Amino acid sequence: MLQKLSTFAGIPGPVVTIVMDGYGLPKTDVGSAIAAARKPTLDRLFAEYPNIRLRAHGTAVGMPSDDDMGNSEVGHNAIGAGQVYAQGAALVSNAIGSGDIWQGSAWQEIVAGAKAGRGVIHFIGLFSDGNVHSHIDHLKAMVERAKAEGVKTVRIHALLDGRDVPETSALDYVVPFEAFLGEISGGGFDARIASGGGRQYITMDRYDANWAMVDKGWKTHVLGQGPQFANATDAVNGLRERHPGTIDQDLPEFVIAENGQPIGTVEDGDSVVFFNFRGDRAIEITRAFVEASFDKFDRVRYPQVTFAGMLQYDGDLQLPKRFLVAPPAIKDTSGEWFSKLGIAQFACSETQKFGHVTYFWNGNRSGKFDGETWQEVPSDVVPFEQRPWMKAAEIADAMIAAIQSGKYKTLRCNFANGDMVGHTGNFEAARIAVEAVDLSLARVLKAIDAAGGVALITADHGNADEMFELDKKTKQPAMNKDGSFKAKTAHTLNPVPLVLYDNVSGGKLGLQQTETCGLSNIAATIANLLGYEKHGQWDDSVLVIK
Repeated sequence: MLQKLSTFAGIPGPVVTIVMDGYGLPKTDVGSAIAAARKPTLDRLFAEYPNIRLRAHGTAVGMPSDDDMGNSEVGHNAIGAGQVYAQGAALVSNAIGSGDIWQGSAWQEIVAGAKAGRGVIHFIGLFSDGNVHSHIDHLKAMVERAKAEGVKTVRIHALLDGRDVPETSALDYVVPFEAFLGEISGGGFDARIASGGGRQYITMDRYDANWAMVDKGWKTHVLGQGPQFANATDAVNGLRERHPGTIDQDLPEFVIAENGQPIGTVEDGDSVVFFNFRGDRAIEITRAFVEASFDKFDRVRYPQVTFAGMLQYDGDLQLPKRFLVAPPAIKDTSGEWFSKLGIAQFACSETQKFGHVTYFWNGNRSGKFDGETWQEVPSDVVPFEQRPWMKAAEIADAMIAAIQSGKYKTLRCNFANGDMVGHTGNFEAARIAVEAVDLSLARVLKAIDAAGGVALITADHGNADEMFELDKKTKQPAMNKDGSFKAKTAHTLNPVPLVLYDNVSGGKLGLQQTETCGLSNIAATIANLLGYEKHGQWDDSVLVIK
């Protein structure tokens, strides 16, 4: 059990952790939707309450290097676990580098399954080097290995990014990769891109928000239904001509065909690898491939394939049962240990981020710990820039009701606006998103005051803080040919805030800034505010008790 603090009995009321998703602290206000927003609540918090900066990217959240942006998955893992684990990107890179991935039973079964059938392996996944959901280098390594293993045919189903990488950068990946496939093909080996589409248009839905996306992806990748092109380069160019102004993540589906016939339908006896390592947007398409009694949409036909994920995307549900690289085994999370103490916990967000304050927070665990209550607010299925306030008000309603109930000693929520709207690249919408969170935050803080509680206000990574691409040399916003700023849709490398909202201790509590403090220091800080020592595996608290 966690030991009681000898120096501090704990806050009398609840300890509330509020994650403002996508809220970073930029080096310049130029291009920052946060700086442009009217946000009196946040301005007051930064002016009047203890606050520090936390690292939320790179090695601080388990990514391979500090050139890698953070993301919501690893960020919430770190916050909830109080520790840093090597994450998907690093795990896969290490497994490929050592060759362990090829020796594993899952890869060997993928190869054997293909050879026993038509000799075809399909690779489906996000087609970029964003390193948030996938990395194109991992795909390249698997294509090369498939050839070395004697597989005859490889078909790639490329989900265009434009979200974790520049918004219209698809050809930067498609053109050289098609050249690589052309070079490696021959001598009885045939590797080509067979289908694709924007990641926000097909296949990569999450949290059951929009199964129609997955249905569209199934029909594209498996059945070969969609607009036909001679190759993926032609597809991207053609779709851009047909849909001017559409960024990569929103481009419609495409199918590569010869003589009117798709070159890469998925058939009985094929092998399929979904090569994303991150789980949230991989679970639904995985279910479509592995569940015999699947009922979310009509699959038309259900090919019997050998299927593997890059990682196991849900350990509790064992989705999928076959996976190429073992995910991090996250133990001793704050949710688990607070549960052991009998502390009632409440978690809330809207659908788009619900899994982050539950599944990811609890160390990639689907089930609740004893004493946990989860409340999901259904997200609207509309483009986020068209409704940038999203469900901030409804999340605030739920949090206020939970605080007023007096049932919970620690509560947590995620306001998704800054991230989901930031990903659209729409500056004005992102500004409104920040303002919507500010309004809702003010309401929640009043309820916390009335309950004699405190709040820790933070973020999981940056996004809305840099809405324009920055020139690498000048660090100023990069320009398009027409004189407009180049929109940025990806996460940032900026630190995030941690604010201690405390009107009950009489100024006895503060926060300590250190060189290395990051998201993983929050769990111990929450424990201290509850009056407990941290778990031995957790990173140190940043709470100062005066």
